[in-house]
Amino acid sequence: MARKKKAPDGGPGQPWLNTFADLMNLLLCFFVLLFASSSVDENKFDEIAASFTSTFSIFSAGSTAIGDGVLISNGVSQLNELDKYINSTGKMAENDQDADKFDEKQNEAEKSLADSLEDVEKAKLERSEQLAEQIAEALNENNIADRVEIDFNSQYVQLSLKGAILFNPGSADIADSIVPTLNKVGMILEKYARYEIEIEGHTDNVPEKSKRFANNDELSSARALSVFYFFTENTSLNPAMMKHTGRGEYLPIADNSTSEGRDRNRRVEIKIYHELSNY
Repeated sequence: MARKKKAPDGGPGQPWLNTFADLMNLLLCFFVLLFASSSVDENKFDEIAASFTSTFSIFSAGSTAIGDGVLISNGVSQLNELDKYINSTGKMAENDQDADKFDEKQNEAEKSLADSLEDVEKAKLERSEQLAEQIAEALNENNIADRVEIDFNSQYVQLSLKGAILFNPGSADIADSIVPTLNKVGMILEKYARYEIEIEGHTDNVPEKSKRFANNDELSSARALSVFYFFTENTSLNPAMMKHTGRGEYLPIADNSTSEGRDRNRRVEIKIYHELSNY
């Protein structure tokens, strides 16, 4: 079998020549591109750039990602904006957690306050009930329970006397027949002289036409004042712990369209406030 002839030096059989040839071609292309760039048509380049801008958004005025800045051509600023965004979202998450904790604590505080107020209101009501029972027992012992109505709420115990047995129609002068009853009421009130006592006068809605009083406001005030004077003159109650007001026809407890209702609305109320009333 015949041997193959050895290729001469520098022929196709030398592998390094292929690499060298490729390198030369690349250098040639590179310098051609440099030459071409130095003499490019500016108008044509602008048209090409505009085409790439609208299609791929990689030149100036291209699309943006986070905040201001070009997505690709201004990548460094985008990375900075991304860092700020991540940090801000982290802070927002922390703020949300803090807000949730604050709301939770606020709800707990409100619930605790509501429970405390409920406990205080309950204690006040219990004290009023206790005081009402004591006064009711005293009224029974003095045989005047049928002439004095008693009621209470969390603020005070209320004694109510009908105006018909206290005063003559259109008058603020206390009737002689009711004086013994008022004396007994005064004796009961003396047991609670340390408490504030309020005397309120009320009328029905029938217009007052007497020469002495121009209207029901004046009449109710005068009647409350008459009871106030009676207690200050006939008991040891301290006037500084008592007050009197006229409420006129504005707080009816019954229907003014009937005689029975008007009779109930003509009344004097005595309110006894206890030590828990101001809480």
